[in-house]
Amino acid sequence: MNIIVCIKQVPETTDVRINPETNTLIREGVKSIVNPFDMYAIEEGVRLKEKFGGKVTVITMGPPQAEACLREAMSMGIDEGILLCDRAFAGSDTWATSYTLAGAIRKIGQFDLIICGKQASDGDTAQVGPGISTHLDIPQVTYVKKIEEAKNNVMRVERMMEEGFEVIEVPLPALLTVVKEINEPRLPSLKGIMRAKSAKITIWTQKELNLDGQQIGLNGSPTQVIKIFTPPQRKGGEMLTGEPGDIAEKLVNLLKNEVH
Repeated sequence: MNIIVCIKQVPETTDVRINPETNTLIREGVKSIVNPFDMYAIEEGVRLKEKFGGKVTVITMGPPQAEACLREAMSMGIDEGILLCDRAFAGSDTWATSYTLAGAIRKIGQFDLIICGKQASDGDTAQVGPGISTHLDIPQVTYVKKIEEAKNNVMRVERMMEEGFEVIEVPLPALLTVVKEINEPRLPSLKGIMRAKSAKITIWTQKELNLDGQQIGLNGSPTQVIKIFTPPQRKGGEMLTGEPGDIAEKLVNLLKNEVH
């Protein structure tokens, strides 16, 4: 089984900076980690390879420093890492990002399964995985909590719902987005760390992918951030005390004063 795992390098939540001119995240020089949900995608890809054989390739799009997250994935058992790195990709929204990743997957060629984390911690849109499946015109199942079986080019999975779960059969090739309930990511072994440290990372630019320049980066992003700012600090609230009837009357009067 040939599996592709798409991951993202994200800033640590306490170390997020915004470029005031472009309203995009400043990633260069910022301490970053592998998107937490993508760790479960990496683990599931490795588990499937251990069960069915084949190869697992991990892809990420970002600046040169994103190579570190590829090596971390390879230390966990991923076979190959591909970095999509070009200034032309900068500023991509979820649509342009999924278009670029889909282009890289087409370049890779034959595959059976694509796995993504359910969403990225810095954007929380959960749109890139479904976007990739749309560009590739393959079926998708989101919020997968368990892969029950895979045979005869069909995979049966359990999908989380607000109340319970669904069991779905999906033909391969397909794309899955997974939730943290699906597994427990392993710790890299010493052998894995050493292998990842010396592994060659493949780097593809716009030239290698030959994508439509009007569909990548800021030019290819239908949505753009107009402004990002830190909300003003809220003022201290007022505690109302007394009997319930008295509190209700005080609250009504306060609301009337605010309205008028």
